[in-house]
Amino acid sequence: MTHVVIPLYEGVTPLDFTGPYQLLRVLPEMDITLASISRKEIVADGLTFGALNDLERIDSCDILLVPGGLGCIAALETPRFLAAIRRLAEGATYVTSVCTGSLILAAAGLLDGRRAACHWAFRGLLAAFGAIPDAGRVVRDGNRITGGGVTAGIDFALSLIAELRGKEAAQGAQLLLEYAPEPPFAAGLPETAPQAVMDAINARLSNAIGDAERRIAIVAEQVRQAG
Repeated sequence: MTHVVIPLYEGVTPLDFTGPYQLLRVLPEMDITLASISRKEIVADGLTFGALNDLERIDSCDILLVPGGLGCIAALETPRFLAAIRRLAEGATYVTSVCTGSLILAAAGLLDGRRAACHWAFRGLLAAFGAIPDAGRVVRDGNRITGGGVTAGIDFALSLIAELRGKEAAQGAQLLLEYAPEPPFAAGLPETAPQAVMDAINARLSNAIGDAERRIAIVAEQVRQAG
């Protein structure tokens, strides 16, 4: 039995974990645990996730999978949450993330000197914690496997399944879920999006990025002083 723990927090992006969850759960002998601090119900983009496990009472896992979302900044500012992430990562075979979940891993000191993926708008912030930002959609460095922004969680999960159970198992999961993307637009990356679209999204994210930069600088300085 392979035990996967997915820690949730307020403001997590649902697709960051529901995509990988859906793929992983089609495999036999997979035990997937959704957890939060004190079993708190989590509200994410208007969806409520309840009946969660207590993150601090989980002894160990084979795979730690940390999703991202705008709430990741508050999460990495929470010592209890980071302590639980560090503890579970110590014994995990794979330490993984999707989207800005890599910022949480980095803040926990788990990506120091390692390459990691992240959502394109927040990728550069990884460097504040000693991680090496990587533009790859799925990036592996040792037993750290990180996925890029949101929808990259699907590709990440398929890569993880191939690692765990082999290529055919991953292909079977892909076929079962009919994952054969044909996006109507080639606007999924800054390099391919029309400039007007890029400008609009940058404007939309500017306050969030500025706030994240300020708060991450504070946490990074606290980490340096503690070290």
